[in-house]
Amino acid sequence: MSNPLDQAAKELADRPLAAERTARRLYQQNPADPRPKLILASALRRLDRAAEALPLLIDLARAFPKAARTRYELGLVLCAVGREAEGMQQLDAAVALDPGHAEAWAAMADRAFAVGDVVRETRAQAALARIGADHPELGRAAELVALGRHTDADPILRRFCLAHPNHAEGARLMAACHVAQRTFHAAETLLRHALTLEPGSTRIRFDLAHALFAGRIAEQALAELAPLLAIDPTNPAYLNLQAACLGLLGDDRAAEAINAALAAAYPANASVAVNHGHAARTAGLRDRAIAAYRRATVLAPQAGEAWWGLANLKVGAMTEADEAGMRALLAGPLSDDDRMRIEYALGRRLEDAGDAAQAFAHYARGAALARVKFGGAGRDYAAEAEAVAALYTPEFLAPRVGQGADDDAPIFVVGLPRSGSTLVEQILASHPAIEGTMELPYIGNLVGRIEREGGTERIARASAAELRGWGEEYLARARIHRRLGRTRFIDKMPNNFRHIGLIRLILPNARIIDVRRNPMAACFSGFKQLFAEGQEFSYDLGDLAAYYRAYLAVVRHFLGASPGGVYTVIYEDLVDDTEGQVRALLDALGLPFDAACLRFFENDRAVRTVSSEQVRQPIYRSGIDQWRKFEPFLTPLAQGLGDAREGWRA
Repeated sequence: MSNPLDQAAKELADRPLAAERTARRLYQQNPADPRPKLILASALRRLDRAAEALPLLIDLARAFPKAARTRYELGLVLCAVGREAEGMQQLDAAVALDPGHAEAWAAMADRAFAVGDVVRETRAQAALARIGADHPELGRAAELVALGRHTDADPILRRFCLAHPNHAEGARLMAACHVAQRTFHAAETLLRHALTLEPGSTRIRFDLAHALFAGRIAEQALAELAPLLAIDPTNPAYLNLQAACLGLLGDDRAAEAINAALAAAYPANASVAVNHGHAARTAGLRDRAIAAYRRATVLAPQAGEAWWGLANLKVGAMTEADEAGMRALLAGPLSDDDRMRIEYALGRRLEDAGDAAQAFAHYARGAALARVKFGGAGRDYAAEAEAVAALYTPEFLAPRVGQGADDDAPIFVVGLPRSGSTLVEQILASHPAIEGTMELPYIGNLVGRIEREGGTERIARASAAELRGWGEEYLARARIHRRLGRTRFIDKMPNNFRHIGLIRLILPNARIIDVRRNPMAACFSGFKQLFAEGQEFSYDLGDLAAYYRAYLAVVRHFLGASPGGVYTVIYEDLVDDTEGQVRALLDALGLPFDAACLRFFENDRAVRTVSSEQVRQPIYRSGIDQWRKFEPFLTPLAQGLGDAREGWRA
């Protein structure tokens, strides 16, 4: 016959009512024994009767102050009755008394997420990672990964994986380092290997879904998420990733709905509120976005992403009170990420207020931090442009004409960010034959794979069948974004100008539109913009000048090497003569004029770029010469542009 006390403890998880009855009887028989009292309190908590459990646990904690289990239960009960801060203190005490108390760490992580305590949540996740490892070296690496110190974890994990090539957790952690290094293909390979070793691991499958999303392969990421959501449909990490994937695939209303539900479920978490703001902004729900960002600034005043989200709406969302608040924050301690974003946000506010000197100073400070975060120093953009010209000569292109996929649906809009490409996209997407999608990642993904397989040599030896296959692969991946069934669609990835040559090979009937803007205006507009990722050239005026010159060189090369392959739209001409330029552009695309293109601002499609608010208004000229107020501060840009400053139109 089993011990009644042991039986009551076993019943806690699945039969808390039976555990309560047994523990209460044992406690009444022997009130001096703390064990049935603790089981009774735990059973009451599990039965949602935390108020009844609280006095029992307070008594136990006074009598046994070094009992980690008691502190853990007391922490959970205090949180359950609304005394969150006291509850977290008790959980802190539990793990201090027993650093290996996984349940207490897990409870701490859950509660910290609920209230948006990122520091405590990260600490708890790191401890859980260390405790869960089956090898001391792996435990240290797991802790470093959880803390975001992937560079420190990398050498440990490389040694471990060499010694243990079939260790699933080692492979999973090594994959996390690859995701941090943006080598997503390597991460995917490791995670698929880990899944063969542990096919039932939800953690590995979730990491695979995340790696696929990070590599912008959202459709496959959703496929990996589906079984996880079937098991745990309210898991916030799963839902957050699902919303992000849906956003990447263009289902913005669904993404916003998920983020809104998460914000309602976790009203004290500032990061959840920020995500809701981003989703609402993309879906065109401006007032909802402002409310979400403002909620985040109240929950976490130092949340730089919320301040930048407000500023990035661009249309008068910030006030004098916001300016004072941001100045006060910058005067105190901040993380580099938060400081970077608040510097940009304050710069935007000061520019709107007409103070160009102070605005530029804050933009420059933010850019300096962004350049460290995103890199960009040391790139030789001129050499990259020369390499493009050296490969895609007329002699190279001519015998390959027509060898790619025979489809004229794609319209590529290329150029520098902030040069008017979103406006051109919105105009074209208002035509009944053209669907606007987003900045599709698929040409970039293909280029990355080709580079791993040999780069220019791989392209040079590609057969006609391979070129056609690459084009068909692009079309297949893009198909999920074509929700309206129109005959043509737009891929508005501006940096695809680097890949005009490959596009001409694999999609010979695609149209390529180069949107060009005065370099001083385009480059300064990019300099004052904090991008979500990439665009590493935009955080230094000298880099911007070099990048613009390289862009001009590449486009001009193809105007000569592949006549008719690229059509240039001058942004300033589009503003001055909208109808004439739109008619000419549609003619170049082989499409009839449609007056809806002139009412593009009435198009309620989701816009995912930083110009989303601006293209929901009629064209205005005020932005064309806005850079001139900052001209005294742009000498490095002007000098770096050289003759391109005047000769950019040709």
